[in-house]
Amino acid sequence: MNTNKTRLGIQFACFGLGVFAGALPLAAAERVDNVLAQMVPDNTVNLMGVRMEQVKATPLYQKLLAQQKLPQLDQFARDSGFDPRRDVRDLLLANNGKDTVLLARGNFHIKLPAEAKKTNYHGFVMVANGKAGFCILDATLAAAGPLPVLQAALDQYKSANRKNAAALLDRARSVPETYQVYGISTGSGNFVAQNMPTPNQGMDIGQVFRTMQNTFFEVDLRNGMKAMADGWAVTPKDAKTVSDALRGMIGMGRLNTPDNKPELLRLWDGIKVDLSDRRVTLTIDVSQDLVDELVKQVQGPSHK
Repeated sequence: MNTNKTRLGIQFACFGLGVFAGALPLAAAERVDNVLAQMVPDNTVNLMGVRMEQVKATPLYQKLLAQQKLPQLDQFARDSGFDPRRDVRDLLLANNGKDTVLLARGNFHIKLPAEAKKTNYHGFVMVANGKAGFCILDATLAAAGPLPVLQAALDQYKSANRKNAAALLDRARSVPETYQVYGISTGSGNFVAQNMPTPNQGMDIGQVFRTMQNTFFEVDLRNGMKAMADGWAVTPKDAKTVSDALRGMIGMGRLNTPDNKPELLRLWDGIKVDLSDRRVTLTIDVSQDLVDELVKQVQGPSHK
């Protein structure tokens, strides 16, 4: 078997899923946690939501978590009394085009070390470490990030202004409860591009998204993966360039599918690209058996 072709095929397949999973169902949930929404700074241009309580119940999350040995995270959980895998139920990541603040709801009973540097910021106790920090507002609410955006989130929360980042939050509230991960941008696609995986063959997947504006995506991981992403290019010509690039990647993925894994061709059959004037839409519909197979391929033979 050609190991290079196998490795490349798996990387392309993982890209096909990883574009939407991250970055990562059941009973209906609040579409956007109302308290977290109150903390989104008004200058936010990119917003990503992760309904962690729902994500943790999906087969993909459970298989990945069950296979992972994370000693550093385990030690952090023991030392602090806080385990993100267990204690977070809802996340919002708000980005202003430069920095990102993470806003979380869950169960926060953190044991701070005696040497932790605490500062008072307008009545909020922040723990700072250089240029970044975090704040536990109460047992269910926390925020973390670079100090300027963390402070902006605390200021927003204290202001009681409920018209903050209205366009982003309105779109977020339109995402059905059945989708566990979503993202919205009112600016350029640089935030998406900077968080895209880059295969070691040197192809810059993120480059495809850098010309896009007003991007949106949503992901459902309950049974395989169902996802949609769209965005608007500056001109129809730019949109065609993006759609051609995406179709080219799908074609390369098919060509590099391992010879001994022909069933993975169904993965690429489940990825569609549509072009309408300046709008490009990418949809994914992948069955659970294919997701399971990709997890096995990525984790390798050492994982049972």
